[in-house]
Amino acid sequence: MSCSKPEQKQGVDYIIRATDGKHQVRIFAATTRETVEYARQIHQTSPVATAALGRLLTAGAMMGCMQKGEDDVLTLQIKCSGPIKGLTVTADGRSKVKGYVDNPVVMLPPNAQGKLDVGGALDMGVMSVIKDMGLKEPYVGQTHLVSGEIAEDLAYYFATSEQVNSSVALGVLMDKDNTVKRAGGFILQLMPFAEDEVIDQLEKNIGNLPPVTTMLEEGNTPEDMIRRVLEGLDVEIMEKIPTGFECNCSKERVERAIVSIGREEIQSMIDDGEPIEVNCHFCNSHYIFSVDDLKTIIERSR
Repeated sequence: MSCSKPEQKQGVDYIIRATDGKHQVRIFAATTRETVEYARQIHQTSPVATAALGRLLTAGAMMGCMQKGEDDVLTLQIKCSGPIKGLTVTADGRSKVKGYVDNPVVMLPPNAQGKLDVGGALDMGVMSVIKDMGLKEPYVGQTHLVSGEIAEDLAYYFATSEQVNSSVALGVLMDKDNTVKRAGGFILQLMPFAEDEVIDQLEKNIGNLPPVTTMLEEGNTPEDMIRRVLEGLDVEIMEKIPTGFECNCSKERVERAIVSIGREEIQSMIDDGEPIEVNCHFCNSHYIFSVDDLKTIIERSR
């Protein structure tokens, strides 16, 4: 058996978890340039597909560290009518993420604001949030897309499915050579006991904020973004969490998948006398199994 797997660079991406002095809000802010650029390289995504996947990867990383256990798994899945067709991102409790786009080569002209038309690429659709916390059944929350721009769609999900008033901002800035120049975002959530004065201050601050990519381009770190969002309030930095693209596919996992298709099907592959190739959707790794490998697998499954 052979496998070709792209090298996963350890970047400088991280998330900051913070609150205000009275713990009336919680906020997560992230810089994810390395993560999104790695995804662009392995999936060879077009600029608009990179922007869409990058936003969802950034959101997934931040939502990953909202989970209670390191082994908890969160999946964000979008199925849509637009030419991108769909996106899937998975994050664990350590904020390690992976993801892919159904149609990575989608090309669209810029939108009316001259930006990458993520909303046009997605169009109408449904967003599912699946939380696997090791219980018998995973939690599944589902909402329709309100804009296709992903940040607004997630804010709508939080409000309707989790009854948490939230502000979500996500951004990916492409360079002239179509590599990722900046990527990041923040998720702000109000506690049920948040005072009106705090809410008013936050609404004012967020209304005056430039886009996430502008703040990142100006040199703002996640800590800086949090201070801008919470301007006028005390800021308490709780934790710095490294994040990155990490896929847990392996030879053993792929072998288990082959075993699950049944002995007859494996024997049929052996009878064909040709090696088979199994590809991982998430990291684009290729696992090639020779006829001898398949014979070994069928022997082990006896």
